[in-house]
Parts: sequence; structure tokens; C-alpha cells
Amino acid sequence: MTTLDRTAYPMTGLQRPALAVRAMNAVADVWKSLRNRREIHRLGELSDVQLSDIGLTRADLHVVWNMPLGSDPTARLGAFADARAAVDIRNSVERAARQIG
Repeated sequence: MTTLDRTAYPMTGLQRPALAVRAMNAVADVWKSLRNRREIHRLGELSDVQLSDIGLTRADLHVVWNMPLGSDPTARLGAFADARAAVDIRNSVERAARQIG
């Protein structure tokens, strides 16, 4: 239970500030999700080379575009890019180790 769930007001139907805060947070989350989806559409206008420079592929954009409306697609895109970067680093280290030994 959070501090916002407790109130000093009597628990009547319309006097629940915690409920209003939760409703506003839900609206803000949907607004943020819609704004981020618009940015993903702009990412779709980039070439494949430009997408690979930031660690993404066109398939990644299609995956996050099909996510549910309420979820934030940017976190998933970041996870895709981080995973590719980790693989690239591991491959570079293995290649350097083969050259040395």
C-alpha cells in the first residue's frame, strides 16, 4: 500500500484523491505511449543503415508496433539495442582472443 492510497478524508464515493491520482497517471501513461508510437513511426522513415547505427532493425520496429496500446514501446526497443550491443561486444572480444592466441 502506498501513501497515496491512504487519505484523511472520509471514504465516500467522490472524495478519493488516490483514485483521481491513479486515473491521471493512467491518462498520462496512455498519452506517453501514443507519443512514443509516433516517434517509432518516424524511426520507420530511416534507412536500414541508419537503423543499424542505433542498434535496431526494421523487424524490431514491427515487433514494438504490434505491442498493446498501453505499453511503452521505447523500453522494448532499448532492450533490443542493448542485446545487440552485448552480442557485438562478445563477438569482438572472441575475435581479439583468437588473434592473440
